[in-house]
Amino acid sequence: MKRPVIEFKDFSFQYRAQAKPTLNNINLTIYEGEKVLIVGPSGSGKSTLSNCINGLVPFSYEGKITGSLKINGQETKDMSIAKLSNVVGTVLQDPDSQFIGLTVGEDIAFKLENDCVPQDEMKDTVDIVSKIVGIDNHLESAPHRLSGGQKQRVTLAGVMVDNVDILLFDEPLASLDPATGKNAIELIDQIKEKTNKTILIIEHRLEDVLHSSIDRIIVVDRGVIKADITPNELLSSNILEETGIREPLYITALKYAGCKITPEIAPEHIDTVKLDSYEEKLKSWVEDVKEEVAVTNDEAILELQDIKFAYNEKKEILHGLSFKINKGEMVSIVGKNGAGKSTISKLICGFYKPTAGKILFNGKDIKNESIKERAEKIGIVMQNPNQMISKTMIFDEVALGLKVRGVSESEIKERVHETLKICGLYEFRNWPISALSYGQKKRVTIASILVLNPEVIILDEPTAGQDFKHYTEIMEFLKEINNKGVTIVMITHDMHLMLEYTNRAIALADGLKIADDTAANILTDSKVIEAANLKETSVYELALKANLENPRNFVKRFIDYDRSVRAK
Repeated sequence: MKRPVIEFKDFSFQYRAQAKPTLNNINLTIYEGEKVLIVGPSGSGKSTLSNCINGLVPFSYEGKITGSLKINGQETKDMSIAKLSNVVGTVLQDPDSQFIGLTVGEDIAFKLENDCVPQDEMKDTVDIVSKIVGIDNHLESAPHRLSGGQKQRVTLAGVMVDNVDILLFDEPLASLDPATGKNAIELIDQIKEKTNKTILIIEHRLEDVLHSSIDRIIVVDRGVIKADITPNELLSSNILEETGIREPLYITALKYAGCKITPEIAPEHIDTVKLDSYEEKLKSWVEDVKEEVAVTNDEAILELQDIKFAYNEKKEILHGLSFKINKGEMVSIVGKNGAGKSTISKLICGFYKPTAGKILFNGKDIKNESIKERAEKIGIVMQNPNQMISKTMIFDEVALGLKVRGVSESEIKERVHETLKICGLYEFRNWPISALSYGQKKRVTIASILVLNPEVIILDEPTAGQDFKHYTEIMEFLKEINNKGVTIVMITHDMHLMLEYTNRAIALADGLKIADDTAANILTDSKVIEAANLKETSVYELALKANLENPRNFVKRFIDYDRSVRAK
């Protein structure tokens, strides 16, 4: 029988500043060598649950604890956070916040240095661990210069050097492109196989985590455990829908086609699902697909003409990039980490100047316009909310742009409150920003731009860290203002977003445009997928598995049907 390593018994926790407990009467046991996924909507308590395991509760976040939590048979309240960190290694959502060393090797060795490990032994350990996570060729590199996937490997190595028993991943896929995210999940699986460590993953992207096998899924909702079951059992139930968690797209497609999901068809993964009895239903569902039109308006509001850019003389990031964004469009810009997507947004907004080429707004070259002048018509929401936030309180942060522009106090209050309601933040309007989760901070930064009513909004990873409910709220709001004429450009790794909300997508790779087409066409083109580090949608994989005559039409049928369902 496997040894229990984490044991919650009648465990509750209430933050000092809150009126009600965040966790209520938790009873949960996780065994040695298990791989467990923890899911739940924002504010459900899943992050608090993980913070109790790694010791941030109560050592960093104070509050009232009742009941028992044991790690390896010892009560955590009798352990120091230093002692807990020798057992539980945490890989945070934002890798940059975890770096300490000037080089990758130094960063991995940091814990060993603190423990006064002899230098020869330290080097040997760093070499071994860096090879396990596949970062051994970058030991002399600066961590902040690495790609998103490489950064994740460094932080993982940093917690593995101490040979911890439990590895806790807090949204490991949040900042990764689809292919790199897939590699990250495979890496976690390889480490599990090689070391038999207990793995806990907290993640919104359920389908992506299920790329590799999971023993159990814990569903947390409103501070209680709503389910503790296998993936096949969970996907065959209504629990995901009831708690507002996105189910895998191939499951949604099967349901749209009238197929019943049961544990017997092994729905855990697209490769395992049994379709023998459902092929005819899928074939009949895909009939009468209308051809999708990529562009409905050819009047360009924003145009890049042969843009080149280099941060230094040695390395050019963009190599003559050209594309148009038309008035009233909602467009996705996709591609692998480091392709130049975020650089494009900074060039458009004036944070950087191109080394060659032109940027036109309504046909006019904006080369000589200042950042402030561009901000009157182009709003940008950055990927990392901490780079945008400058005020202590939520209301003040959202109101800042209006105050700078001399808007009256009464109008500021009205516009800020309305925007906060739309972004699901109204109840927090008098809260300090420091009390918010990463996903909630993201919504604050979106609200601070939306309140200004710009003509074009550029959003860098708008849904990163969002649960399905808030993802849907934000995207439906963006769709609503897009319908009113505001042009929306989204830089995203979220293939679901690209499929469900944008007719057109621009794919980049290595500083060049490699495709400009409908989302369905791009996500069914194997050459583009490989070059841009994307991932074939599971709806397309479902069509292939069901031997459908035209898999691309099946994807288009899914998009049209899904949009009609959400429009009701």
